[in-house]
Amino acid sequence: MTQLDVTLLQEAAAALRGTLNGIAVTGAGISVDSGIPDFRSADGLWAKYDPTEYATMDAFLQNPDKVWEMWYALADTLKGVSPNPAHLALAHLEELGHIKAVITQNIDALHHHAGSKTVIEYHGNADTIVCPACNRRRPMDLSQRVLGAPRCECGGYMKPDVILFGEIISEYALTTAERLARGCDVMLVIGTSATVFPAASLPYLAKEGGATVIECNIEPTAFSNTVSDIFLQGRAAVVLPELLKWVEA
Repeated sequence: MTQLDVTLLQEAAAALRGTLNGIAVTGAGISVDSGIPDFRSADGLWAKYDPTEYATMDAFLQNPDKVWEMWYALADTLKGVSPNPAHLALAHLEELGHIKAVITQNIDALHHHAGSKTVIEYHGNADTIVCPACNRRRPMDLSQRVLGAPRCECGGYMKPDVILFGEIISEYALTTAERLARGCDVMLVIGTSATVFPAASLPYLAKEGGATVIECNIEPTAFSNTVSDIFLQGRAAVVLPELLKWVEA
């Protein structure tokens, strides 16, 4: 790392050490080093499965067996992945008391697997499936793949416990994330492109409340020249463990 990088890490670490009221907002970029490509990337999910055919609520209602081809493929990919050092660093920052919640756009459940206790998932969690008719939930079970769309005890078709296009993000996730953003004094923004709302609004809400915004991304984003006080450029799996070292120093 260059001297400038170290200086920025020290500044970010000082902000985190000085708070018990920090939060993190994460996007697809934090999970790339776990082997999960961004859905929108060249080798991502949407390159093989057109989201208008496989990822909408209308598509699920019209042909659940077809939609489940994609979700079983995703579940097959996710079963072999593990949290990377960035997920583990955030969990440790929570243990230390400097971060009280993670708000994520991701559905990979890796924050949970890393040990984070308070995780607000905007788009749900692909570890479980849910029945839209009766709200029963159970773990994703790849052994049922040959049977097509899984059925619920009530007779309805179950769907991944994620927000499909055409569905509304839960009121709990929306209101809790907004409350946390408005009330924090430090916000870590990690691996998100600043283009997908409502998550993209959170750093602006934090900044309005006087928070220090620390951004970690491979390339600058719309946040970088507007609300970010400190921009840590690089892969989250490399930068966050380094930041943690400075916090603990």
